Amino acid sequence: MTVLSTTKTSNGRFPPYLFNLLSLAIMLGLFLLSLSVGVADFSWQGLFAWAFGNSDMASDMELMLVSRLPRTLAIILTGASLAVAGMVLQVVLKNRFVDPSMVGATQSAGLGLLIVSLMLPSSGLFVKMLIATLSALVGMVLFMRLIKPLPPTDFLMIPLIGIVFGGIIEAVTLFIAYETESMQLLSVWRMGDFSTILSGRYELLYVTGALAFVAYILADKLTIVGLGDAIAINLGVNRQAMQWFAIITVAMISSVVVVTVGAIPFIGLVVPNIISRMMGDRLRRCLPAVALLGASMVLLCDILGRVLIFPYEVPVSTIFGVAGAVIFLTLLLKQKD
Repeated sequence: MTVLSTTKTSNGRFPPYLFNLLSLAIMLGLFLLSLSVGVADFSWQGLFAWAFGNSDMASDMELMLVSRLPRTLAIILTGASLAVAGMVLQVVLKNRFVDPSMVGATQSAGLGLLIVSLMLPSSGLFVKMLIATLSALVGMVLFMRLIKPLPPTDFLMIPLIGIVFGGIIEAVTLFIAYETESMQLLSVWRMGDFSTILSGRYELLYVTGALAFVAYILADKLTIVGLGDAIAINLGVNRQAMQWFAIITVAMISSVVVVTVGAIPFIGLVVPNIISRMMGDRLRRCLPAVALLGASMVLLCDILGRVLIFPYEVPVSTIFGVAGAVIFLTLLLKQKD
């Protein structure tokens, strides 16, 4: 497909079922570790004691249901959905150098959030999500218009245009925030962080999980679209409908994540490239592995953010930003070798 794509795994060196089982085991281990790590006092013994009728240990169960479990579920949903969105976008655009933050989706969602917060400060979370989704859709449509004249073989121009386009949107957002004294409000959406996630404040992320599942159902058609217009027409796949589905899916996932936890870079760029190097570009085979690896990587980064300067936290976007940049550069240099 592009420079980073490889067919190395067609020889069966990395069986998908084996990789998925290993990824699932790792994710479950990180899931339990995430539930155990935190500033508040918590013990599994107290939780089990409450389960067997010791009312004095109810605080452990309350902490688990109100904070630890919602946070961990939010991390899994965020990591899995952003990774799936990145994989779908890369396959449809036939370019391994793009992710939601490189096509204007994340930046447009942030701009929409800022505008609705200034004009409708008392609006609910659903209204903010709706406006952010519409803004992300507009941003992605404009980006698609910009890259339409480019030849499909010009792999580097698409991400470069996306970076410039996203930078322009972010500059407009920063200007509006500065003029309206809303810089602190904007920083909440620009820096992905799970420290404020509690029960009742993350449930919108289940929408991203549903969208990722729908993408898996339509995986074969999306893969065919990624093979080119002629093949899609010959096989009876509605290319335009699939492209619109990909755009709407990426826009909704990006906006819901930005509204709920803030922007997290590199997930939709690094994770699909890792899986593609091992399993190829067929979405039906890759999407489960992409979702599991994305969830595990964000879980690991969040745990590191909680323990590095305990009892304080480093935002997960900072940890993943550094790790993602290193991993992606490693993939590029290894490919050249």
